[in-house]
Amino acid sequence: MSYFLGFDGGGTKTDCVLLDATGSVVGQGRGGPANPLRSGYDQAFSSLQEAAAQAIGGAKIRSEEVTHVCAGLAGAGRKGVIRRVMVFLAQEFPAALAQVATDYEIALEAAAGSGPGIVLIAGTGSVAYGRNASGETARAGGYGPWIGDEGSAFEVGRQAVSAVARARDSEAPATMLAAMIPTVLNYSDWDDLILQIMKMPDEVFPKLFPVVAEAAEKSDAVAMEILADSAMRLGHLAASVIRRLGMNDQEFAMAKCGGVFGRSRALDTQVDSALAGAAPRAKISRLEISPAVGAARIAARLSESSSHIASHGS
Repeated sequence: MSYFLGFDGGGTKTDCVLLDATGSVVGQGRGGPANPLRSGYDQAFSSLQEAAAQAIGGAKIRSEEVTHVCAGLAGAGRKGVIRRVMVFLAQEFPAALAQVATDYEIALEAAAGSGPGIVLIAGTGSVAYGRNASGETARAGGYGPWIGDEGSAFEVGRQAVSAVARARDSEAPATMLAAMIPTVLNYSDWDDLILQIMKMPDEVFPKLFPVVAEAAEKSDAVAMEILADSAMRLGHLAASVIRRLGMNDQEFAMAKCGGVFGRSRALDTQVDSALAGAAPRAKISRLEISPAVGAARIAARLSESSSHIASHGS
């Protein structure tokens, strides 16, 4: 019996799925963050181990019985990351053929298989990725918090703290975020919060997205403006990929995934409107299948060639 293990590792959490030879899910697991470039390799590898142990344990098999592995990770578009993760996978699953992919590649696999489609991911980071009917691919975004990640939970949280800072300096309108943010993060002292942000921004900014969404639902003008900006930027990412792949007038699956979606009706509506404007025939939906399943399906394809050990990223 062959078993195929797939990972979806992001900036906040890691999902793991184990498929058997029939393609059925026989085990699932979850771990912590696994973006090596943001959380570090030690944390990423620990998260992968934790998630894999749960999935394999749930299937009541031994790790030696895993025959093929695909780790889809945020940040895995760099050769140095691929090499180090491949070494880790070889140590953890010495009997398995392994592949490393990006988080957006496994999401597209889950959304469209080998066919045309586009995924718009907005979680801790953000990226749009697609493939047209000719097999051409394109990506927009995914450059990390200091260069890109437009519309991501990280960027929304950063804008929220910035808005509160400007309000404190009387340079911007007052916002209920000024009271909500310290309460949610359990910081009574503004200087302590700023210090924590300087030390570990990934532990602060992404957690603030639900706070901004809640404030926007209560008609806070600043929060509403932040979410509108986020929606616009996410729409631009997807529109860039649609335009470059010549898919404006085509029918294809347009899948949204990540923790930003499904928390704010206003943001979801504005993103959907932008996507529909860029590709009127696209079938827009939330990604229903876990990207980890997409990773496991990619792992299953490795079995088609027993000599193929690939590390794959873009």
